[in-house]
Amino acid sequence: MDRGQEKLAEKIFRLKKEKKALLLAHNYQRPEIQEIADYIADSIGLCRKAQQEEEARLLVFSAVDFMAESAVILNPDKKVVVPDINAICPMAAMLSAEMVRAAKRNIPDAAVVLYVNTSAEAKAECDVCCTSSNAVEVVNSLDADRVLFGPDRNLAWHVQQHTYKKIIPIPEHGYCYVHQMFMKGHVLLAKDQYPDAEVLVHPECTPEVQRIADFIGSTSQMYEHAVESPKKEFIIATETGFIDRLKREHPDKKYIPAYEDAVCRNMKVNTLEKVYLALKNEEPVVTVPKPITVKARRAVEKMIGITG
Repeated sequence: MDRGQEKLAEKIFRLKKEKKALLLAHNYQRPEIQEIADYIADSIGLCRKAQQEEEARLLVFSAVDFMAESAVILNPDKKVVVPDINAICPMAAMLSAEMVRAAKRNIPDAAVVLYVNTSAEAKAECDVCCTSSNAVEVVNSLDADRVLFGPDRNLAWHVQQHTYKKIIPIPEHGYCYVHQMFMKGHVLLAKDQYPDAEVLVHPECTPEVQRIADFIGSTSQMYEHAVESPKKEFIIATETGFIDRLKREHPDKKYIPAYEDAVCRNMKVNTLEKVYLALKNEEPVVTVPKPITVKARRAVEKMIGITG
């Protein structure tokens, strides 16, 4: 941090204490935000951590829109604010509630599993939610032989490799633009330079990249694997903010980005100054209509009941 950021950080620490607030930061946030966050994790990990902190009355959720909505869904009695209301996930926006309803009308016997990377309105239309870490477990727990799964087609492909059920992506071409950047050639080039490195890949990457991975998992799973592995070098195919965290918290190992320009512009619109202003002014506030909250919470809690 530069001196200006350090001063802002000091103000943020004071305000957090005064307001009994929690600063929750996703793994893809800027390093200076991660450094002062109370918790860093994936979206559901952050929401569940907020549930456990019963004394916190204010949640500052530094991530993108659907993640803050999930915090509201799981913490309806707490005030949730975000640094920038324009931090919107393009992939989540690819699947509307009406698209889910239409898919259900077309294939009424299919179960509906939606990735948590969706809007609250879409979540309210599904049977159960999933994360990138538990998607296979959630799908295999269901009785239905056909599963409508959205919005990420690459995660849908990953699930299909681990189930006898028919996975039907909705929409057909949903994707994360950051993980779509990774090419097989990027990974192979890095492997040539670091032949002893393990290749860790997020399941939002394309099938051709997943096929050459040593390990496929969510950011939380990749983090645990990198920390626990006897290996000392890792080629990592996910957003670069995750690598910032690993370098800071476990500097004894080497982390090589499979593609250095894999940056989520939407995550990075959040800045330290915006975090300070959100905490100071307690806005912008994230709200979800109660009927949608109730239905979406049911889908998220069903997931938690399946996977713990």
